[in-house]
Amino acid sequence: MMDIGIVGGGINGLCCAWSLAQNGDHVTLYERESILQATSCSSSKLLHGGIRYLENGQFRLVREALRERDKWLKIAPNFARPIPFIYPKYQVSRRARWVIDVGFGLYGILSGTSALPSPQWLNAHEIQEKIPELITTGLLGGYLYYDAQMDDYQLGQWVAEQCSRLGVKIHEKTSVRSVTTNGTLLLDNGTQKKYDRLLNVTGPWAEHLLQSSNIQAKYHLDLIRGSHLIINRHCVHALILDIPEETRIFFVLPWQGSTMVGTTEVRQKLDEPIACSNLEKQYLIDAYNHYFTNTISQINIIDTFAGLRPLLRSNRDPGKASREYAIQKNNNLITVFGGKWTTARALADKVNYTCFE
Repeated sequence: MMDIGIVGGGINGLCCAWSLAQNGDHVTLYERESILQATSCSSSKLLHGGIRYLENGQFRLVREALRERDKWLKIAPNFARPIPFIYPKYQVSRRARWVIDVGFGLYGILSGTSALPSPQWLNAHEIQEKIPELITTGLLGGYLYYDAQMDDYQLGQWVAEQCSRLGVKIHEKTSVRSVTTNGTLLLDNGTQKKYDRLLNVTGPWAEHLLQSSNIQAKYHLDLIRGSHLIINRHCVHALILDIPEETRIFFVLPWQGSTMVGTTEVRQKLDEPIACSNLEKQYLIDAYNHYFTNTISQINIIDTFAGLRPLLRSNRDPGKASREYAIQKNNNLITVFGGKWTTARALADKVNYTCFE
């Protein structure tokens, strides 16, 4: 049994606390604001394998994410539900039909024994029946497939409740100034705490905390802002769509009786505001209007939100950057780089194992 400290109250930090507490370890978690108030509550509200990650060869990640998607559906059915998507294929698409066929074929194979239906091809007429507002000029058909949708904040709070039931002590509004490799942390109020193992699971701030503590990072992060719009339209069906003239995709999703449109990928610095810019708003509006007869404008936006994703620095193009995660161990200090909502539990299990190596 060990005494473990965790810095970071996002979903990855909470899942690490949950996993370690199940060992019977004493776990204390520190969050400088309130738990689940930053990146973890600003996602696209999806638990998914990441069909587009296959183009970048991230097969291990997709398989892990698909399995974790199914586990979330099983353990938290009140907060996560299956959701059908359609990916339309147009004549002007930058992806050839065979590429799309291979991609969705792999998605089905990597899903393993999932209870969710396998991807299937629909013709243009079938898609039009499901989504009457979709522009059909040049529409050849498309794939119907399933992933899962969740309320990231509510599901995260449920995880926090599991932690509390296992005795995890959660300290909110408690900022950590620095950490050491022997497992000591220094709070902003000058208090020092020593732990058998200390975890730095601060998401976008992980590398910064190491730098502030004069500890060299083996990995480096790209900080990518992802912005979303909530528009005053009823969404009849979830879609993924190609951004016109780009290889990026975006989502159109039902959300609380309205429609969510996202996301963007904009590099930014840690000290810059994490908010949807006017350029991003117009970017998403233009992308939406390219596909729908019932076009929208700025007046249709009822809300926006943005999150800062910590991606492992791997590519100039944020859309091709790795969504993988990495773990760095410096004696009794363990730092997590990257990570995504869907795979938070799998990441936590790896951190758990690393603690006892």
